[in-house]
Amino acid sequence: MLSPHQIVIIGAGPAGCATSLFLAKQGIPHTIIEKQTFPRDKICGDALSGKTVYVLNELNPQIVHQFAAQTDKFIDSWGVKFVAPNGKHIDIPFKSDMSNQAHPPGFIAKRVHFDHELFKLIDTRYAHVLQGAEVTEIKQNQGISEITYSQNGKAEIISGIQLLIGAEGDRSIVAKKLAGLSKENNHYCAGIRAYYKGVEGMHLQNFIELHFLEELLPGYFWIFPLPNGEANVGAGMLSATVSKKKVNLKADMLRAIANNPKIKDRFKNATLQGKIQGWGLPLGSKKRRLSGNGYLLVGDAGSLIDPFTGEGIGNALYSGMMAASVIEEAIKANKFDEAFLKRYDLAFYNRQWDELKLSHTMQKLCKYPWLFNFVVNKANKNKALRETISCMFEDLDLRAKLRNPLFYAKLLLND
Repeated sequence: MLSPHQIVIIGAGPAGCATSLFLAKQGIPHTIIEKQTFPRDKICGDALSGKTVYVLNELNPQIVHQFAAQTDKFIDSWGVKFVAPNGKHIDIPFKSDMSNQAHPPGFIAKRVHFDHELFKLIDTRYAHVLQGAEVTEIKQNQGISEITYSQNGKAEIISGIQLLIGAEGDRSIVAKKLAGLSKENNHYCAGIRAYYKGVEGMHLQNFIELHFLEELLPGYFWIFPLPNGEANVGAGMLSATVSKKKVNLKADMLRAIANNPKIKDRFKNATLQGKIQGWGLPLGSKKRRLSGNGYLLVGDAGSLIDPFTGEGIGNALYSGMMAASVIEEAIKANKFDEAFLKRYDLAFYNRQWDELKLSHTMQKLCKYPWLFNFVVNKANKNKALRETISCMFEDLDLRAKLRNPLFYAKLLLND
């Protein structure tokens, strides 16, 4: 029988919690270390995708219903609204057939609420939880790890760790020390987030909005509805572009809110709540190693954020679920070496790489505003095309058409 200290998860965000929850479901003891104390905030777009709902249902179908009932914290969302640079838009439902939906296909919730609700689900019968404990050092010898963490001003050591799971975000010490990963501006996005109250013109079904405003291209601007009349408002742009063009993302976003004729009227009675804050998004636009001798990387620590939408919670939860499955296999086989744990990389990318690759292609299309304008204009006139695009966001095989130049050629020929 393994002791809790032989399996250690660093980070109790969505990826770390998912790993812990699925390990507990298998009756596997482990330790989870979080440097902050819940409830705590996390700068994010706050959107919870269908993939998030899927993983939570795999864990326990009652969880989604419990979250949905907390209407002061969670708001249901039924789709996404894409707004082209010319101001024309297209609404894409998350599901083409909503008739059999027991609950909304997506939600939006502030991370201070979602992460805390998820953290409260941790099963302490199997998880030894350390809050306010920051890991400061990792040493490894022949695949066995030793970590030093600081808690209440006192240094503590955990040794004899068979498997270390890095779930502590894009500044992961596990990713840096053991996997040798570092920030790559071509696969990293700069983001800023603000909370506003009183933004007008929200979709009746709480569609999240992605606006491709000319002053923010090749990045994007978003408005996500929240409970209590609030909205998560932000902007994101590839770090390589921000650096090359010396972009001030905060200034450009505020200018757009004040002056862009397509959105300024929606903010005329809106008030900023608190500060505008920034964070980095390690994108899954490049395959990276997610495992090695005695370690696994999940969520942002493995750079698994969707390159097009910037959504990372779904892949964080999904990677945690898959990691827990591989950990169970590793324990049964008593193998924690690189060769055995490689199956985690293979399993995750086998299921998710086509989607990440497609999103990377769509991210590149932001360089061509005329193409966005053309497709959205065409879709507004053509019901069959609208339905096709809706299905593309649900069916990965159909979505692959968006990477094919022939798709756009046919649209031009049929114009």
